[in-house]
Amino acid sequence: MTVRTESADGVALITLDRPERHNAIDLATADELASLWRELRFDDTVRAAVLTGAGGRAFCTGIDRSVDVPQPSSPYSVDDPLLHIGPKANDLWKPVIAAVEGMACGGAFYLLGEAEFLIAAENATFFDPHTTYGMVSAYEAVFMAQRMPYGEAARLALMGTAERLGASRAYQIGLVSELTAPGTAAEVALRRAAVLAAQPTGAVQGTVRALWAAKEAARAQALAHAPQLIALGNLPPDRQAGLFAERKRQDGRPGEQDGKEGGDQGGGQDSSRSGHPLIR
Repeated sequence: MTVRTESADGVALITLDRPERHNAIDLATADELASLWRELRFDDTVRAAVLTGAGGRAFCTGIDRSVDVPQPSSPYSVDDPLLHIGPKANDLWKPVIAAVEGMACGGAFYLLGEAEFLIAAENATFFDPHTTYGMVSAYEAVFMAQRMPYGEAARLALMGTAERLGASRAYQIGLVSELTAPGTAAEVALRRAAVLAAQPTGAVQGTVRALWAAKEAARAQALAHAPQLIALGNLPPDRQAGLFAERKRQDGRPGEQDGKEGGDQGGGQDSSRSGHPLIR
């Protein structure tokens, strides 16, 4: 199992448990997440959830690059295993709080985009490596554009691995609702979730649904364009692989995989080191 779940007092703590891969999502993990959200619809003992990543170095770094996802030849279709990993995609309307420690990048935005709000440690950092490696940031950009001011979402999506959105800036622009000391994001999120779980659950779920409805139409319309934009704008896979191979770590070794098409270090820098360089 790559997703751990613990429940107490009406709150489920859901942990992505692949710390050796910076909690990147393989196909098994994607299936586990989808199944878990759907199971929680029927579990009346759980009234709120906290989603976090194991290990403290990363919340999630998107899809694991070792995953092989064959694609149809049609430019109108894209098979994306991350489209079904979020709670809303699985018709769950119980509130979910994301607790972010370390890196959150690329495909992690599918999960963050479907959380009610984010609580982040002061060492959290957000980035989107797609454009650096010849890929269109389509789904990720849509999710972030609905959570951030347009200019900030554009900067994050367009600047690729050159951009690091630090926790303090993420808090200033409203992406993050609360900052915590490193190592305490999940603990704080659990306390906030306990408050949500103590409210009448019908009223809470109805409010979650109303909040989602406020942006659902625009989001659905925007996401409908994503497959064609990806098909038209992505470099061929071999050229993407070449860009990854050219990327170097600071210590001179070949860069690791990262982001939605990654699953390890971001932008060739060892983001697990304290004080790693942030653009912001």
